[in-house]
Amino acid sequence: MLTLNIIGAGRLGKTLARLAQGSGQYRVGAVLCRSLAAAQQACAFIGGGEPRDSLQALPAANLTLLAVPDGAIASVAAELAARGALAAGSVAFHASGVGEASLLAPLAAAGVHCASLHPAFSFADPARAVQGFAGTRCALEGDPAAFPALRDFASAIGGVPFALAPGGKAAYHAALSIASNYLVTLHDLAARVAAQAGMNEDIAAAVLGGLMRQTLENTLALGPQAALTGPIARGDAGTVARHRAVLSAADDVLYCALGQATASLAAGRLDAAAQAALGRVLQSGFRAE
Repeated sequence: MLTLNIIGAGRLGKTLARLAQGSGQYRVGAVLCRSLAAAQQACAFIGGGEPRDSLQALPAANLTLLAVPDGAIASVAAELAARGALAAGSVAFHASGVGEASLLAPLAAAGVHCASLHPAFSFADPARAVQGFAGTRCALEGDPAAFPALRDFASAIGGVPFALAPGGKAAYHAALSIASNYLVTLHDLAARVAAQAGMNEDIAAAVLGGLMRQTLENTLALGPQAALTGPIARGDAGTVARHRAVLSAADDVLYCALGQATASLAAGRLDAAAQAALGRVLQSGFRAE
């Protein structure tokens, strides 16, 4: 059975450790937190492990997860390397969404195989996360020599591993942020405009929520170009102008930016005249009377 050390048993660290312990393929070794009490509580949740509050004399492990805050990964890696805490040939990894495996460079210089494994999942509540983790995609990046062990680890805890292109971590995290955070921003924009139409919050949530879910399902199944509908996809510059006329200045800026990107997406199905008309009506200085 392989051994896993956890450095930083917060929400993510506790969740992955409990999944690993429960898989029957890993034994959790050291569980390190800032305080011994926190480490003891983490071990109780995990169902195993040795509570620690210091990097000194870590037990040997096949894998070591640095689940500390992003800003602390490099310094913890440097301290581990200075102490010779991890054996050459073992695997060390962190779970930062945007940080690369290079944060573990001092350990790599000591012969440790270093990588990052980022689950595309929200760890707001560890107990719920354990129940819902199965099927989560896990992005791997870093030393290819670490990938076989991390693929096995991800699969054992219920994840689905995949490798990023070298240097692709920032683009990966940007894509996740756009897909997740900007969807919330779009909902907020649509809800504000719906309020102008006299729709109360309950009605707006039902109408917009249903449409957004349906649209997301369509674009995932058909692809963005095929799923695109609406006035821009039809080349209906007049309707777009009427939209702009009722928007606040701030909302209009966002509408135009999104509209221009949507017009580019729809360009393949529009003739030159329709594209030109949309281009004019979506210019920042244009406002319908």
